[in-house]
Amino acid sequence: MEALRATYGGCSSSDSESDEESPHLDPPGKSERLPPPPLDLLDSLGLTKSVVEGSNRIRSFPHVEGNYALHVFIPVLIPSAVRKDLGLFVKRVSSLIHGIHAVDIDIPLIDLCKDDQKFEQLFFGREFHISLGRTVPIGVHQIDSIVPMLRQKLQSQKRYWIEFTKWEVFVNDDHTRTFLSLEVTGEGLYEITKQIHIVDEIYRLHGLPEFYQNPRPHISLAWALGDISSSLNQALELNRHYPTACSVKRQLFVCKFSGIECKVGKKSYKICKLSDR
Repeated sequence: MEALRATYGGCSSSDSESDEESPHLDPPGKSERLPPPPLDLLDSLGLTKSVVEGSNRIRSFPHVEGNYALHVFIPVLIPSAVRKDLGLFVKRVSSLIHGIHAVDIDIPLIDLCKDDQKFEQLFFGREFHISLGRTVPIGVHQIDSIVPMLRQKLQSQKRYWIEFTKWEVFVNDDHTRTFLSLEVTGEGLYEITKQIHIVDEIYRLHGLPEFYQNPRPHISLAWALGDISSSLNQALELNRHYPTACSVKRQLFVCKFSGIECKVGKKSYKICKLSDR
């Protein structure tokens, strides 16, 4: 239960971080965050604390006393209007590939899919993240330098639309996890890439590893242990032939860029935030 309390509405799992302006899109409906689920949802699904916590998480770098994990990202909420179609696609994929878990809450999708309402509430009703830099360890003495510099360099960001156009599979660097993701290949790619370059510059000044040479901004929705990219890609291809409202559009969904945050250890910092006006 504590895992759900800690992660609901929190930062998404560290993904592969692998993980041109486009025509203007009509503004989508405002996305809505579903209320936090009652903790008895897990009980009603027959899940226990050991299931949630027993996900074999693998730390991407060794823990060092006095170091904190730094993650810079764009928060993303998936609009309620597209959750049904996206959910149908995810359910079909999970029926073909066993061992897939929901990102953050680490609940097997095969268990979540038993109840449509609980699936939508637990799977979609939270924040996802587009990473703007690698998740890296920093010393406590670096926090007071990195956070103000991020704010200074990124404070003048303007509103733009982010267009998620394709399902994609990513694998982390050490091939210990595979991720089912939604990639940004249309509107917003130019702006996000510029933001990644700014974060790279700040990382470089602090001796931190920069992002990938050819970044592919995305949000990750689900994960599986090991490198199962081949079988997961096959499952995606099979399911792309199923007609849905999303499949006949040029994009899966769009959302507004609303700001940038960073997380240092368990503490979150607002780097820039745009109002809804």
